[in-house]
Amino acid sequence: MRVGRDADGSVQVPPLDADNLTGWYRGGPAPGQRGPAVILGHVDSKTGVSVFYRLRDLHAGDRGYVTLADGKVAGFVVDGLQKVAKDAFPAASVYGQAGYPSLRLITCGGPFDQTTGHYMDNIIVYAHLAA
Repeated sequence: MRVGRDADGSVQVPPLDADNLTGWYRGGPAPGQRGPAVILGHVDSKTGVSVFYRLRDLHAGDRGYVTLADGKVAGFVVDGLQKVAKDAFPAASVYGQAGYPSLRLITCGGPFDQTTGHYMDNIIVYAHLAA
């Protein structure tokens, strides 16, 4: 699904009750276009694992595939993974300029705060379009 921004300026995520749905941030390029396409998804929900549960297990060189709007499939190669505190989110690295088609996959991770009901960190995968 397409996602935009919430009233507070943060990027929206898919609804938690649709935990196996990802959201493409429409404020940036689409996957396969020049620049960093951003796709967000949940790591889990109250009912179990979600679409990006295994995101944390990716390593440089791994491949992933995105079905594009025209039905074609674009292959991406993982460059690396980053775990960061949500209050230190690297917006410039995620949303900044890239002179080539790239992909950012984002989910929650790290410790879970029972008081707030949120994870403390984000897991970010950086990838580029395969040749």
